[in-house]
Amino acid sequence: MSRAPARAARVVGPDAPRVAAFAHRGGAGHPDLIGLENTLPAFEHAVALGYDLLETDVHATRDGVLVALHDERLDRVSDSAGAIADLPYSVVRGARIRGAHQVPTLAELFDRFPDARFNLDLKAAGAVRPLADFLMAREAWDRVLVGSFSAARLARFRRLTRGRVATSAHPAEVAAFRLLPSARLADQVTRRRVAALQIPHRRGRLTVATRGLIRRAHRVGVRVDVWTVDDPAEMRALIARGVDGLMTDRTDLLRQTLEAEGLWREDSPQPPDADPQEDPR
Repeated sequence: MSRAPARAARVVGPDAPRVAAFAHRGGAGHPDLIGLENTLPAFEHAVALGYDLLETDVHATRDGVLVALHDERLDRVSDSAGAIADLPYSVVRGARIRGAHQVPTLAELFDRFPDARFNLDLKAAGAVRPLADFLMAREAWDRVLVGSFSAARLARFRRLTRGRVATSAHPAEVAAFRLLPSARLADQVTRRRVAALQIPHRRGRLTVATRGLIRRAHRVGVRVDVWTVDDPAEMRALIARGVDGLMTDRTDLLRQTLEAEGLWREDSPQPPDADPQEDPR
């Protein structure tokens, strides 16, 4: 049996259940939330269901305001158009999702849900410094796990936060854990900066979240979370495989599945006292 990930407390809290449940974009696929991804009503719905691990995406407006939105443009989800990075917040604030809801700022989410932890996907280079400054100003490094598909964005964020903020692996780091001869070597190559592998179950015919990769990550205290899982049968298979967390758009189905497995907790873990370690590198 693999040992529990030693770094997990920095991600989901020391008293989190064995399988952490993340509300992806607030639970974008829930029947009551179609078209409301990454809105305050979506996150409120997830919290009401018992979720305290909220996944969202982060962009910055032209004037440096952090907003929760997946796309780099407003066009798909709102009644407005334009790239977030090119627009001042005064314009972005005027956009309406499904005719009624503003694009929330990250500050609004942190203030509205003080007991929640956030899984943040850095979507744009312009959001890196504003996010680092935001977390440091609030001393909120214990409330987040930050990741990015961009190695450059993640490297810059890690430099700016000097190891205080837990980060997940970018694709090349995931490949290191999958392909190098040992977990210890992968941990050394990634300079022990990886708190989590956050990966899809599959890529085409390739299974990414294998039992072997999960065991390998656990040997060096790295947790494994899988996205985006909306099918109960797939959820059960991944739970049996030993994953640490599941991200879902179907918050209702994940809760039902975890309840059936005896893995759902009504009481949400509270943020622990932070004990950040400054990265000397």
